[in-house]
Amino acid sequence: MNAGCRNGVLFLFNFDSRFRNSNMKNFNELIQQYFGSLTTEELSVIQSYFKEEKLSKNKIFTESGEICERLSVVKSGILRVFALTEDGKEITQWLSTKGFFVTELMGFFFNQPNRWTIQAFTEVELLSISKTDYIKLCQEFPKWIEIEKQFIIKCFAMMENRIFSHLSMTAEERYNQYFEQNKELFHQVPLQYIASVLGMSPETFSRIRKRQTENS
Repeated sequence: MNAGCRNGVLFLFNFDSRFRNSNMKNFNELIQQYFGSLTTEELSVIQSYFKEEKLSKNKIFTESGEICERLSVVKSGILRVFALTEDGKEITQWLSTKGFFVTELMGFFFNQPNRWTIQAFTEVELLSISKTDYIKLCQEFPKWIEIEKQFIIKCFAMMENRIFSHLSMTAEERYNQYFEQNKELFHQVPLQYIASVLGMSPETFSRIRKRQTENS
């Protein structure tokens, strides 16, 4: 499982390998895994609020400076999360793939402007709930308030784990960990994006990749 966040802005939360297809049985299992045990009736209420959505390649999910208006689960495809620094440098913060929850945490939950732009790198299929429907869900299903609290706690715990790995692991250790968890991405996106996600320069990334290839 992985979460990606810097300064508490972005929420990306990964389901495990059981997220194999789009049927609601799997969706319900995953909802229970991360939100806790729920009855059939409660699950039915939740799933009724998540709608199918498709994004074409390069379509913007939410843009820097806006306020994110939806929370989604990625069914297929790749979303890239990035921002521009003041000197015009582009930073890729995360690559969100199948099985990830994705939204701007501060925008969706706290009504703050986005720091990051989230864009479809490929064609993407999502299950999405709008902020308006999310508020309705909270009203219709009061138990959701406690579920939401536990969900956000898990999010921040995983964000803390990512920060710890950046502070405690070497660049090569971070590379190896990410490669083991996301091998397919190394053939699907430009490698400079992955280097940015790992917090290293393209030159450092290339040296490590070359060394790993030679040793394999």
